[in-house]
Amino acid sequence: MSLEVTSDVRVVVRAPRRMSDEQIMSFVNSKAEWLKQSVQKAQKHKEILDSSEKISDSEINRLKEQAQVVIPEKVRIYAEILQVSYGRITVRNQKTRWGSCSAKGNLNFNCLLMRAPEQIQDYVVVHELCHRKEMNHSMNFWREVEKVMPDYRERRKWLKENGSRLICCS
Repeated sequence: MSLEVTSDVRVVVRAPRRMSDEQIMSFVNSKAEWLKQSVQKAQKHKEILDSSEKISDSEINRLKEQAQVVIPEKVRIYAEILQVSYGRITVRNQKTRWGSCSAKGNLNFNCLLMRAPEQIQDYVVVHELCHRKEMNHSMNFWREVEKVMPDYRERRKWLKENGSRLICCS
């Protein structure tokens, strides 16, 4: 069974046909706290979306051009510090992710990062480069991030709390 809270703040429950209503309700009730938090988060995100002005295509293009200059330089600097290699760097306008790292070492970054403070941009670059050492979010991964960025928790928290305002309107 699974639960999902959609971006339009609907709760979706998926269960096998053989499950009884009682079993399904028991499962949903056992996830009440998670459900409450997820609905609140989705409502907050929806309010931000509804109240925000859409970013123009020309602004997105400007952010992409800026990111294509800024991000590769940050990657170069931090890759040297971390002593890791990397493949291709791609900059896109993404709806949900700030960055990603493929198994081949290719790095993808969201052009909307250019709307974030520089220390947040640095955090996302370091985060993705640390995946060159640990392709997961284990304790070892976070130790690698912390070696380069001892205050990563604050930066991560800022991104969680403020990122939806930056990514919402593209």
